[in-house]
Amino acid sequence: MIRSFFRLSSLLALIAAIMAGTLDSIQSVSSSTVAITSLGNHWQSLDVVSLAMAEAAVAHYIHPDAWRWVMVPVLAQPAFAVFLALALLFWMIGYRRPRFAGRFSA
Repeated sequence: MIRSFFRLSSLLALIAAIMAGTLDSIQSVSSSTVAITSLGNHWQSLDVVSLAMAEAAVAHYIHPDAWRWVMVPVLAQPAFAVFLALALLFWMIGYRRPRFAGRFSA
């Protein structure tokens, strides 16, 4: 059950990475320059209120400086790279090694 959740999360993060990479490549082709959008810019263009609420929640429940020291560098990274890293992490958590059948198995 838990592995299925992490595999589904990995799939959703991979889909988000593909969508972010596709948007960046479309912008790059249309402007004839390399355009890489950060995760913070994507989040801000989707919903500014949730970004402010997340910042307030991190400052209130974790530590006031946690947003500045942890989340700001993550939000400055390219969106496709962050989602690819999350997809890999979730896949590694939900991975099940193949069962060893043994030497004389059929």
